[in-house]
Amino acid sequence: MGYIEELRKIVGHRPLIFVGAVTIIVDDLGRLLLQQRKFPNGMWGITGGLMELGESTEEVAKREVLEETGLIVDDLQLINVYSGPDQYIKAENGDEFYVVTIAYYTKGYKGSLDVDKSESIKFEFFYPNELPKNIVSSHRAILNEFLTKEGY
Repeated sequence: MGYIEELRKIVGHRPLIFVGAVTIIVDDLGRLLLQQRKFPNGMWGITGGLMELGESTEEVAKREVLEETGLIVDDLQLINVYSGPDQYIKAENGDEFYVVTIAYYTKGYKGSLDVDKSESIKFEFFYPNELPKNIVSSHRAILNEFLTKEGY
């Protein structure tokens, strides 16, 4: 059982603050890797997840990419840190939380895609002008900021 599950046993559904990290992976063709998630409802998003005790945000980003995709990333570049009232989430089970999300990007990775079917339907690389419509709203904001900063 992870840190979050242990914490939830103590506090129930009360609002909490969690720290997470996401990573935009860019391939040699300038395409962005997106994850079609099982939850919520097949929405597309950026690979990422929540911090476990003792991890740095860079370690979270690297661990989540490896767990969800089988890829190894190293050269992480900071996009931005996202926090505040618009980062509030109420999960289907009633858990409430605010997320502080640290967003990274990398233009290099090693390995082959190996989809973790417990969380993902599939992964796909998209050109910036061909991104799917049904992207998690907080991830859409991160993608937009990244694309603007990178001059896409």
